[in-house]
Amino acid sequence: MSYTKRPLTVEQATNRAAALCARSEQAPADITDKLMKWGLSASDAARVTQQLIEGGFLNEQRFARAFVKDRFAFNGWGKIKMAHQLRQKGIPGDIIDEAMLAIDEDQYRQRLLELLRAKWRTVKDREPRAAWAAMMRFAASRGFETHLAGDCVKQVTHLDAQDD
Repeated sequence: MSYTKRPLTVEQATNRAAALCARSEQAPADITDKLMKWGLSASDAARVTQQLIEGGFLNEQRFARAFVKDRFAFNGWGKIKMAHQLRQKGIPGDIIDEAMLAIDEDQYRQRLLELLRAKWRTVKDREPRAAWAAMMRFAASRGFETHLAGDCVKQVTHLDAQDD
């Protein structure tokens, strides 16, 4: 028994997208993609997206701030990774830069130190260069800047050496 779903009407898609946006912040590009998957044409999807923006359901600045706050707090991502992901979602650079300013630099450094301390426990028994490289790769994979990662890796490995 095979059947295909009927595409949503413009009104149905608008209501569904508005409900989705009311539950959580969404990127306009993501909503446009969803609308097209629901069977709307590109022009109808663009029109619905514009209506949602005008109605206050979609807002790039609000989305970017929420994205940065959540990914930093819950995922432990650095600014490089967050900025890359926001660019992938079609968010303009000036809005990304503004959202990044919301991150407190002291909290940013402390979060990286926490992540590195946890990682250090798994690599500290390796040869020193291999451990250093693993720590730096880890920080880079989380999207932290190289200069900050280097300083924090030194701090974490130095504190461990003092404990011995």
